[in-house]
Amino acid sequence: MSLPSPGHRPIGVVIATRNRCERLPVTLRHLLALPERPEILVADNASTDGTRAMLARDFPQVRLLPLPTNHGALARNHGAQALTTPYVAFSDDDSWWSPGALARAAELLDTHPRLALIAARTLVGPTADPDPLNDILARSPLGPAPDLPGTQVLGFLACGAVVRRTAYLDVGGFHRLLFFGAEETLLAYDLAARGWGVTHCPDVVAHHHPAPAPRTGHSILQRRNALLTAWLRRPVPYALARTRALAAEARADRHARRALREALLRLPAALYHRRPLPPQVERAAQLLDRTPA
Repeated sequence: MSLPSPGHRPIGVVIATRNRCERLPVTLRHLLALPERPEILVADNASTDGTRAMLARDFPQVRLLPLPTNHGALARNHGAQALTTPYVAFSDDDSWWSPGALARAAELLDTHPRLALIAARTLVGPTADPDPLNDILARSPLGPAPDLPGTQVLGFLACGAVVRRTAYLDVGGFHRLLFFGAEETLLAYDLAARGWGVTHCPDVVAHHHPAPAPRTGHSILQRRNALLTAWLRRPVPYALARTRALAAEARADRHARRALREALLRLPAALYHRRPLPPQVERAAQLLDRTPA
């Protein structure tokens, strides 16, 4: 595995952040120590906690993209547009990459021209526990493809993903309607719909050190966006069934009620942007639907 020369950086790293001034430096120190020496860009979602001043003072070698408002997951789109590297790795402000992981990702993307997104193996916390998603991705019933490495998937963890920049921008990146929360599935659908490969490659390793936090808001966003994704890309009967299921939960669960209300408010926009998956991708999505997590 060859590492890039100082003048050749095949991968840039985009970090989307908002008001994480205390945790972001840990991520940056890990990324700056990588032997691959990637270009690092922080897309700041209008932080008000001194993040920008901290970056200018302590990390002048890191590019800052100051966004005037909070763009949520779309900050990654802006970051990818600002970079010129052929490949882009995403980190959150509490995640980073193992030494050699980005070089391996670049090697895989160089070797497999249809490959658009690598879903890494993610290790969590100081004890490097495997994220449960690793096994789910590794057991994907979609299996391998002759012209792709790893196992084909239609899901991933955003802070453990490396993308081919042209493919990512070609499909529009993360979708504006979802903003944040469970935004990955829709991107995987859109890449596969354009014929790109999305695979899990466990020899590309990311580290995630999330801070303990209440999960209520995250759960609401996940349920809302799962329903919106159904209306954006899946058959109408499937989307109706998902709507009825969330409505049934909402009778006894106020968080489901809020998720349903927020999804319905966005439903006209989802219908306007609706683009059903091509048959082969829909069949793959159905196969995953039938597979126990």
